[in-house]
Amino acid sequence: MPELPEVETIRRGLAVHLAGRTVRDVEVLHPRAVRRHVGGGVDLASRLRGKHFDGVERRGKYMWLLASDPADEVAAVVHLGMSGQMLIAEQGSDDPIHLRIRAVLDDGHELRFVDQRTFGGWLLDDLVDTGARKLPESVAHIAADPFEESFDRDAVVSALRRRDTEIKRAILDQTVISGVGNIYADESLWRAQLHGRRRTKGISRAKLGELVDHITDVMGEAIKVGGTSFDDLYVNVNGQSGYFERSLNAYGREALPCRRCETPMVREAFMNRSSFFCPTCQRVPSTRRSTGK
Repeated sequence: MPELPEVETIRRGLAVHLAGRTVRDVEVLHPRAVRRHVGGGVDLASRLRGKHFDGVERRGKYMWLLASDPADEVAAVVHLGMSGQMLIAEQGSDDPIHLRIRAVLDDGHELRFVDQRTFGGWLLDDLVDTGARKLPESVAHIAADPFEESFDRDAVVSALRRRDTEIKRAILDQTVISGVGNIYADESLWRAQLHGRRRTKGISRAKLGELVDHITDVMGEAIKVGGTSFDDLYVNVNGQSGYFERSLNAYGREALPCRRCETPMVREAFMNRSSFFCPTCQRVPSTRRSTGK
């Protein structure tokens, strides 16, 4: 599933193409693509038709298109799911096989939502003022991510300290810090030399602060190269892949030498997914709750 760097890469690409454009027409081609929108496909299409795209915004892994006309302003919240893509194409060019939503723009291009597995979709949402910024109502409960002005590093560290759970579970909790998924959790934990099953209460405030800094750094580095693309489902608006896979130190490197100590990397099951770590640099905690620095 795309994480913050992949979604930010898409957001930047869309912002260039959509800002100031008018939606001439909208076509919903699969009902599952709008299943989260209460009014269904007809309502979504009619409310977007004729509106201007004012911008593209993001919080964590959530992205939305700001669209308005003199009488109405809405946020078109985009859920990419496992395989969702937002592509810009010339009007009249061949449709991709898994095209789910088409928005025809006034400059001869189309915004196309393609989703092979149909886990993603669009919904129109009202904006609510949270104090720091206006957010779609469905996104307002998500914590700020490290690239927002309102992000409070010390508050995140305190929130982690209050929890008594495995550290990887804690940093994947989008109400604590948003944008982190399985890939960047493993990368950040490797950099901090923490095993994902370490208990949060056994980790010092300083070490948790270091981990939060690594989360910010690793996602910032991934953004610079377009995110991580393991297959052709993870692409930007022009269909290009990201290159951060080449810089991964932990995720997907089972049996390969640790880039710090050369111990073979290990994979273990985690929440129906996998965790990758170095058994030397990231010592597996004992069954007793660990305390550490």
